[in-house]
Amino acid sequence: PLASRFIRPLIGSQEFLHNEPRWCLWLKDISPSELRKMPEVMKRVDAVRQFRLKSPKAATVKLADIAYLFGEIRQPEDNYLLMPLVSSENRIYVPVGFLNANTVITNLASAIPNATLYHFGIVSSIMHMAWMRAVCGRLEGRYRYSNNIVYNNFPWAINVNEKQKERVEKSAQEVLDARKEFPDSSLADLYDPSAMPKNLVDAHRALDKAVDLCYRPEAFQTELERLEFLFALYRQYTEPLNVAMEEKPKRKKGAKSS
Repeated sequence: PLASRFIRPLIGSQEFLHNEPRWCLWLKDISPSELRKMPEVMKRVDAVRQFRLKSPKAATVKLADIAYLFGEIRQPEDNYLLMPLVSSENRIYVPVGFLNANTVITNLASAIPNATLYHFGIVSSIMHMAWMRAVCGRLEGRYRYSNNIVYNNFPWAINVNEKQKERVEKSAQEVLDARKEFPDSSLADLYDPSAMPKNLVDAHRALDKAVDLCYRPEAFQTELERLEFLFALYRQYTEPLNVAMEEKPKRKKGAKSS
């Protein structure tokens, strides 16, 4: 019973999309005396220690010294936006969602800390989905989202005014509200292209339009047109970096840095 306050929800792509409950022992701030009062928890910690000691990787063996902790702690301190890293290629949109800091995220999902409705709206839009489909990796046929390749390189709109931002936020909230109307349906259910509820489809279309207007007043007619625009914007962002690299003086052979 003493372990109850150390048990937290654990969530990755599968759990997030399919409403599958999973739990972990989060012992980050536990004291040695608290830990030693819980014999069953101690058994689990010792099992982790033995598992790590048997690893062929030196880094994992070293982690046996702190067997009560996750090997890598990347848990946000505040509420965050979760992006599943693996999602079906059949979905028009990869569902994302807000979670509280008490929910521990696995390596099969990425967190966007301190995210707002605006961030939710942009990454939930067809604009971001078009970019994702063009540059993401694949796991079999499924989308393999990457925070380094997809999110960090995504060309966000330039000079977005308050009215445009508010329109995105309003539409983003309408997407979340549409989801709430089906509390018994998982995100996998809601975003199945053949089962997606009309109010959710309408909410996403309104969001797509709001996001598009942040980029330009003219409507995009095809995904190819979106990609051409996004890659042109990407070049605009990165060109100063390329010029700086080209202008960087080359070190003479044999020269040593001080």
